[in-house]
Amino acid sequence: MKYNITIIITAIIIGLLLTILIIRRFVLSIIFSKEVKNLFAQSKSVSSKKFTYTQLVGLPEPVQRYFRLVLKDGQPYISYVRMTHDGQFKTGAGKGWINILGEQYATTEKPGFIWKGNTKMFIARDMYIGDKGRLVVSLFSVCNIVNGAGTAFDQGELLRWLGESVIYPTNLLPSKNSQWSAIDSHTAKFAFNYNGLYLFYVVTFNNAGEIIQLETKRYMDDDHLETWIIKPALYKEMNNVIVPTAFEVLWRLKTGDLSYAKFNMKKIEYDNPRRFE
Repeated sequence: MKYNITIIITAIIIGLLLTILIIRRFVLSIIFSKEVKNLFAQSKSVSSKKFTYTQLVGLPEPVQRYFRLVLKDGQPYISYVRMTHDGQFKTGAGKGWINILGEQYATTEKPGFIWKGNTKMFIARDMYIGDKGRLVVSLFSVCNIVNGAGTAFDQGELLRWLGESVIYPTNLLPSKNSQWSAIDSHTAKFAFNYNGLYLFYVVTFNNAGEIIQLETKRYMDDDHLETWIIKPALYKEMNNVIVPTAFEVLWRLKTGDLSYAKFNMKKIEYDNPRRFE
């Protein structure tokens, strides 16, 4: 009899925990949908602008090579982006790789993005919305174990948005906020000024014109800048634009490289400002 009661109590507790988990996942999904809607509402369309090869005059030679490869003459500027990916993620040095699925949304007229990564252990939401960066990590969808915001996150999340512009490359064309400067035949500097922040990437190109590395300085914590690198690869034509479909992201530390993200893009869609169903 006592044994049966124990089984019943255990089953009830497990059922309650599962119910809490399901409800919390549902709540997080609603929150995420609202954040996506808010992101898109803050940025206007720029698709009336068209790229022409005449815009490349005076740019460093490897930069011209890149734009001639990835964009067609007359390409409309990209306003909104939505994408999905799979891949692997590492939570820290000495940790193992875990599988991750992600969905992400971005805007270009007003810098912004939001990303959600799902693993068996946690759900992460990384974002730059309303000129503010934030990272929220929820363990088993139940409790937040990270809720980061502040100056370091503003800088870091805006850097992420800027580096991922290789997925929406009209965002890398010179503008009132951005400019290219020459370094050598395979390297150029891309500088971006926005909302009081000065950001830059040292960008490396291969002979074909593909961007194969973007290197900058990013806050690894609230006080320390470290070298941060994005490595795009496997360029393919999607939506009439040539974009990378694989990414590795790493920290280059004094102790060696710490690779922590390897993503493979599954879907990339432009100018459809709504969440995937």
